[in-house]
Amino acid sequence: MDNLKIVSAAEAVANIKSGDRVFMQGAAMTPTVLIDAMCDRHDELSDVEIMHMHTEGVAKYAEEPCSNAFNINSCFVGANVRNAVNNGNGNYIPIFLSEIHWLFRRNILPLDVALIQVSPPDKHGFCSLGTSIDVTIPAIETAKIVIAQINPHVPRTHGDGIIHIGKINFAIEVDLPIYQSIYKEPSDIERSIGKHVASLVEDGATLQMGIGGIPNVVLANLMDRKGLGIHTEMFSDGILPLVEAGVITGEYKKVKPGKIVSCFAVGSQKLYDFLDDNPGIDFKEAAYTNDTAIIRKNPKVTAINSAIEIDLTGQVCADTIGKYQFSGVGGQMDFIRGASLSEGGKAIIAMPSVTKNGMSKIVPFLKEGAGITTTRAHVHYIATEYGVVDLYGKNLKQRAKLLTSIAHPDHRESLEREVFEHFHS
Repeated sequence: MDNLKIVSAAEAVANIKSGDRVFMQGAAMTPTVLIDAMCDRHDELSDVEIMHMHTEGVAKYAEEPCSNAFNINSCFVGANVRNAVNNGNGNYIPIFLSEIHWLFRRNILPLDVALIQVSPPDKHGFCSLGTSIDVTIPAIETAKIVIAQINPHVPRTHGDGIIHIGKINFAIEVDLPIYQSIYKEPSDIERSIGKHVASLVEDGATLQMGIGGIPNVVLANLMDRKGLGIHTEMFSDGILPLVEAGVITGEYKKVKPGKIVSCFAVGSQKLYDFLDDNPGIDFKEAAYTNDTAIIRKNPKVTAINSAIEIDLTGQVCADTIGKYQFSGVGGQMDFIRGASLSEGGKAIIAMPSVTKNGMSKIVPFLKEGAGITTTRAHVHYIATEYGVVDLYGKNLKQRAKLLTSIAHPDHRESLEREVFEHFHS
């Protein structure tokens, strides 16, 4: 590691000053040792702005007493900062994932420090950003100081996420497993939804989906398909059986045919072993993976996203519960639009018909303060456990009736009354 300045965690974060804006790499690559060391300085720091997307682990900077020194200004809201963002100890920037890089590159929110996690350098002095490329590259390009957590458990991934040690100002060495997501057995409702969605996936389709019960069921029901491709913002273990079975080949993709394209991945150690030094996986920054002009070039782009609630006209709320900021805009609209413009593409919103408390997720009106993530002009397919409807080209009355047909039976009568009162039929 010639020319790489290795220091202790305390020495590394001593370079963070009061008033700085600090970026943190996220997902499985969250540099937790550096973050904790920074939080240990809460008594001597003030007005430090924290920027990130979704991070894993305990966010000490979001909790007292650290929250007195650090202020969150996040581009996505995960569970570890949700309370802080909603109780006034932080805030959220509504922005498409595809455009976050402009905040840094156009000097809208200039960065003072970037905290990242990388693999050890190879013989040429190059480290890998591992499984989370997303918006980390523009952060590294523009930050005044780059501090790296070097970890041998970080997979060396192919694509954009290569950084020379010359770009790293200070580094620490750790030897810790990176974050792994725990597989949860899908519920019966998720199984039903997943089967409905899988029925829409054609041979030769290019898939975008996240992680969780519904995407896992969709993928599990695609073993009889042929020539599927992956161009997505994220993925997890669900793709592995399809790759092993030769179902995912990417042969029909127009953008990087034969390669799985993503900007980050979260999963098990098996997934990380699969990613390590695998030239079949091309990790790109989010400015590329989520660019609608690039997405639409692929054939039959099938984008599968989720929602918190949908009103009877088709407006989709996916990031708030009323005024409560639950997550973020993310890349939903990037891929909804990209799929819609793709030749033979399908934009799909999949969700259970009711909440855990039995409240309908198909509603006459969105809750007060709810954010509209996907407009009714963009929405196409909606899937619940009771079926799939296509709203594209349908008028408001037709949409309301179609959405009512896939609502939970306990709520259909009240929705039908709303439809009748509004449309008089």
